[in-house]
Amino acid sequence: MATEALIYFSSRSGNCHRFVKKLGLPATRLPIGRQENSLIATKPYVLLLPTYGGGGLKGAVPKEVIQFLNIEANRSLIRGVIAAGNTNFGDAYAIAGDIVAQKCRIPYLYRFELLGTEKDVQSVKQGLQIFWQRTDN
Repeated sequence: MATEALIYFSSRSGNCHRFVKKLGLPATRLPIGRQENSLIATKPYVLLLPTYGGGGLKGAVPKEVIQFLNIEANRSLIRGVIAAGNTNFGDAYAIAGDIVAQKCRIPYLYRFELLGTEKDVQSVKQGLQIFWQRTDN
């Protein structure tokens, strides 16, 4: 399995955290709440995040993720994004991934609903392994 980084944000609901735990891959969680000393990525990574905002563009990307990505060093090392969402939001399902992919000019690798299924877990694990083999860091 690849040793490249997975960085993720999970709100207090813990849905993304539980999904990442099921992956069984090394991962670093962004802290909840505004931080004076934000996490600084030290190697290429894929970002996994939930979608906020109840179906609109405004507020879809968690503030903690925006703060993290506003640091140039973190933006320079992002290689892909995976997003969670709720299909009840229609066209805005997992739209945080679309927003990050567009702004950072990276591939949107996968989206899953809420906690994800076992199939989602397997797809992400296999997909990340293939992705890191094909990506020049």
